[in-house]
Amino acid sequence: MQRGSLFVISGPSGTGKGEIVKRLLAKHPDVAVSTSCTTRAPRPGEVNGREYHFVTDEEFDRLVAEGAFYEWAHVHQNRYGTLKSVVAQQLDQGKDLILEIDVQGCREAAQQDSNVVSIFVCPPSRENLEKRLRGRGTETEESIRVRLGNMAGEIDQAFHYDYVIVHQDWNDVPDALEIAVEEVYAVICARRVSVSKKTDFLKHLTASLRK
Repeated sequence: MQRGSLFVISGPSGTGKGEIVKRLLAKHPDVAVSTSCTTRAPRPGEVNGREYHFVTDEEFDRLVAEGAFYEWAHVHQNRYGTLKSVVAQQLDQGKDLILEIDVQGCREAAQQDSNVVSIFVCPPSRENLEKRLRGRGTETEESIRVRLGNMAGEIDQAFHYDYVIVHQDWNDVPDALEIAVEEVYAVICARRVSVSKKTDFLKHLTASLRK
């Protein structure tokens, strides 16, 4: 069985990363997502263990001390982390695994695993990002100001990623979500047939032909 690949998806808050991942999983059950831990409070409708594992600061400190995280980072006054055990188990089962994490977490993941494939989700414009943030109805004015202020620095990090997906404005492109989902899935499918994934097969085939 071919081992799964690890895909990191990140980008500024409000770009629709979560919507893309949710729709991708619904359409393509051959892809899985790793549920991260976070110290932030649940948003309305979020369920512990589904969107995130919600933990206290004390619990997070303990996990850090135990070296339990694949990566973890401070993001907007909260902490997020991905458990090593969860990642390893799913990859060994042949699942292609998505980590929806911050750009800081992407750097850590790439340092630990050179085979990580990174995908950056961008908004089409500053105006569109602000509209999406306000449309959530969960952000304060201060939070929106901070997130918009951080956007330029986050976009700068896109140059270090393997792929960039522009999630278009739904008013301008009605099927923008579907387009973004299929672009991400195209990256996943391309990885499955890359030479690095077919090395063992090619060696075996070559050896059999030389008999």
